[in-house]
Amino acid sequence: MVFLEDPTSHFCIQHLKLSLCWFFSNYKRSLTIFLSLPFAYYSQVIVFFIAYSIMSLSPWTCSLLSPPSLSLSNSPQTQTPPPLLPDPTRSKRSWVESLRSLTRSNSFPQAITTFIQMQVSGVLPDNFAFPAVLKAATALQDLPLGKQIHASVVKLGYDSLSVTVANTLLHMYGRCGDDVCQVFKVFDRIPQRDQVSWNSLINALCKFEEWELALESFRLMGLEGIDPSSFTLVSVALACSNLNKHDGLRLGKQVHGYTLRINEQKTFTNNSLMAMYAKLGRIDDAKIVFERFAQRDMVSWNTVISAFSQNDRFYEALEYFSCMKDQGFQPDGVTFSSVLPACSHMELLDLGKEIHAYVIRNDDFVWNSFVASALVDMYCNCKQVISGRRVFDGSQDRRLGLWNAMLAGYAQNGFYTEAVMLFMKLVAVPDLFPNPTTMASVLPACVHCEAFADKEAMHGYVLKLGLGRDRYVQNALMDLYSRIGRIENSKYIFDNMASKDIVSWNTMITGYVVCGYHEDALILLHEMQITGGTSEENDDFDNNFKVSFKPNSVTLMTILPACAALAALTKGKEIHAYAIRNALESDVAVGSALVDMYAKCGCLDMARGVFESMRNRNVITWNVIIMAYGMHGEGEEALALFKRMVAERTRGGEVMPNGVTFIAVFAACSHSGMVDEGQQLFQSMKESYGVEPNADHYACVVDLLGRAGRLDEAFEIINSMPTGLDKVGAWSSLLGACRIYQNVQLGEISALKLLEFEPTVASHYVLLSNIYSSVGLWEKANEVRKNMKEMGVRKEPGCSWIECGDEVHKFLAGDTSHPQSEQLYEFLSDLFTRMKKEGYVPDTSCVLHNVDEQEKENLLCGHSERLAIAFGLLNTPPGTTIRVAKNLRVCNDCHSATKFISKIVDREIVVRDVRRFHHFKDGACSCGDYW
Repeated sequence: MVFLEDPTSHFCIQHLKLSLCWFFSNYKRSLTIFLSLPFAYYSQVIVFFIAYSIMSLSPWTCSLLSPPSLSLSNSPQTQTPPPLLPDPTRSKRSWVESLRSLTRSNSFPQAITTFIQMQVSGVLPDNFAFPAVLKAATALQDLPLGKQIHASVVKLGYDSLSVTVANTLLHMYGRCGDDVCQVFKVFDRIPQRDQVSWNSLINALCKFEEWELALESFRLMGLEGIDPSSFTLVSVALACSNLNKHDGLRLGKQVHGYTLRINEQKTFTNNSLMAMYAKLGRIDDAKIVFERFAQRDMVSWNTVISAFSQNDRFYEALEYFSCMKDQGFQPDGVTFSSVLPACSHMELLDLGKEIHAYVIRNDDFVWNSFVASALVDMYCNCKQVISGRRVFDGSQDRRLGLWNAMLAGYAQNGFYTEAVMLFMKLVAVPDLFPNPTTMASVLPACVHCEAFADKEAMHGYVLKLGLGRDRYVQNALMDLYSRIGRIENSKYIFDNMASKDIVSWNTMITGYVVCGYHEDALILLHEMQITGGTSEENDDFDNNFKVSFKPNSVTLMTILPACAALAALTKGKEIHAYAIRNALESDVAVGSALVDMYAKCGCLDMARGVFESMRNRNVITWNVIIMAYGMHGEGEEALALFKRMVAERTRGGEVMPNGVTFIAVFAACSHSGMVDEGQQLFQSMKESYGVEPNADHYACVVDLLGRAGRLDEAFEIINSMPTGLDKVGAWSSLLGACRIYQNVQLGEISALKLLEFEPTVASHYVLLSNIYSSVGLWEKANEVRKNMKEMGVRKEPGCSWIECGDEVHKFLAGDTSHPQSEQLYEFLSDLFTRMKKEGYVPDTSCVLHNVDEQEKENLLCGHSERLAIAFGLLNTPPGTTIRVAKNLRVCNDCHSATKFISKIVDREIVVRDVRRFHHFKDGACSCGDYW
């Protein structure tokens, strides 16, 4: 195609330079100019546009072509890039070499422009030009342009003439396509497929996450007699790593064996094998692959370090990081993203700071959002939340992962208000939308943030985001509802989950325990191990595959408090045995929960045995054992443990007393009458241990003095509390002491203060009414009960539990619903007669109703702890210890009666009330009647 030039028509060529894009966007103006040309030039202009039409330019290509500057008026014109011009003097070889050179140098827009100019100049593309321009379209992710080039390929017949062109098309659809069917259509039409054809197909199937089809294609490739290359093996290893663990490992080992047989030792093949083993959880196998090849590159080191870090083998991750540096490799962003989590979990703050300093010194990492996210996570895990926020604020590229890291850091460290505020800022950022990870951090923060009132509204927001069916979000929603007491909503979400993981089961079990449904928690634990559920993680081929889940450390530390609450010792022992068999007892959280369980089931010696066997103890472990001795009335031993804890700290130990430790010690002193020791510790806790007394500590000291009958001193302590501290706990302790010592005056003062702050708490009304009743002020007692009824406040009924065999039996005061009720009351009646012969005198002052003495005695026999004790005596072999738990304080008469029962039946009876333990044996109680 040659353009004729008429010197008499000086502006003709200018109009011939019009691009098709400009022509159609300015068609009226273009048509006017076109019609003004001499007729002799019409055919040349039409041919010019036909050349463009053959290309069927994409919108992206149109943007590359600038319209010419047409001066139809004297108005100022902006300067534009030089227009596309045909060049009839260049040879086809010159065009193709230029096109291929531009593609090799990654100048993809210029390559496409050259391709267009080549066609405008009348040079048709061939099997050398098409692969180059298709590579450019693929690099630019321009599928429409790729399809247009494909059309040209078909028109010129190269789809069947050149396997190279067909392979390039296959690669383009694999990289840019949105439908795997397009890949198959191209592949099926290749007449002579070679190794590259199969590699492109398998790679494309991996890109579309069609892992099974990728492996089937690998099998068919072998059947056609085509040997795989290292590129094939890399794709196949990736496909194996994304299958379920059983099948993935089986097929992955076969791939590995094949590489050994053909002596495939390329670095990137070994890297892919390491990544495969790591993803399938076989870290030691990945380590062996790494150790057995010498040509390691940066990817090799990053792969093995990441494998260790992601599988909680943090020490080895740091060890290999050190070896990498020793061998002269400089860490990059991927390295730091793997090493920093290891520092985070091991709380190696100093090493994390060294890495941070290295990042600051190297400008290349300052803009790396992944490194910034890892730094934020490291600082927050090391309790340096403010430092984490500084990293966040200083980051130039705040991607969603960085926001999520900061939100998680706030939520995990109790900065709930800050987390909610940061989330609100995130929502306002354009083009950033919360994902499941975001919501999994924000929902717990919303639960605990007192300023955020409408917590349930977050569920609606989740549904609007389209995340309502995401398992991680569902787990967080279950936790949210259980924390606000809506356990039925948690159960609804749990029952309707498409697939459950171990976190789902643990969350639901935790919800039951938090809401006090301890029996349901134990039932769900059983279901978890027997029926399990559907899990996408355990079977990638069939999502309806039923699996059972093995309890992990989180399960055990969640369910053991349920055993403790129900005094279910047998079940607790079963869980302890499971922990030993599965090497979970070494977990400090599980060990602490076992100590607590044994202590609350009345087995103090077993609790101490678990405590002493623990190699690692944290402050929670110490607090639990100190609290255990306090609950059992062993104040001196509790204080000795506290001193041992402090001594270990001075010898270089990492554990130091915190606020809860002092609450445990004060409670121990209170139950043992160690008033002076408790007061001395209270006065020195800030100066000697650096712990500022809070409202709970003052409440403990008030209880300490109140139990000892020093009510006036307790009253003075309350009045001396610093302003700003919540006094509800202190007033409640004083009111309880007034009930014991029948002090009406201070009792009334305490009750009025409490009802001012908490008018709907039943115990305040009940204690005041009991004070009035105990001194015969029945009218005042009835008035309190009347006010309580008008306020709609209901007293919590007395309830006791006893474990027998594999079941936990529950009794309410005056209960007649149990199958053995008739037998129990008959047994208690006979026992009552025998007790009277032994000198028992009923303390009818404990009956807070204005009825006759005989009726009062009958009511005493129906107390829940007596029913539970009677059930235990009837249903256990002689000599067996009876263990009962009660939700309220044991009344004076039941305490006296149980002493007589223990002597008559010759049994040890252990009763745990809401405050402490009572060990009854041979007619005496371990509390020494001081409780």
